[in-house]
Amino acid sequence: MQRTTLTLNNRDRAILHAVSAGRCRITSHALLVDGVYCADQFLADRLTQAGLITTAEPVRLTPSAQQLLQAA
Repeated sequence: MQRTTLTLNNRDRAILHAVSAGRCRITSHALLVDGVYCADQFLADRLTQAGLITTAEPVRLTPSAQQLLQAA
């Protein structure tokens, strides 16, 4: 089984912090932060596939994402 490692960049971390603060939502696979569309159209899918955020409303961090933010 092949394992993929995700490297978080500054934008990823900023979005994870915004999700943690309850400032994000997802509509039609688009991520909104404070009601404004995120410029990175693939970010929500990438973070969801990595198991870091949920797509159900409200958008939330997974335990894995919480650990990543605490370690940073």
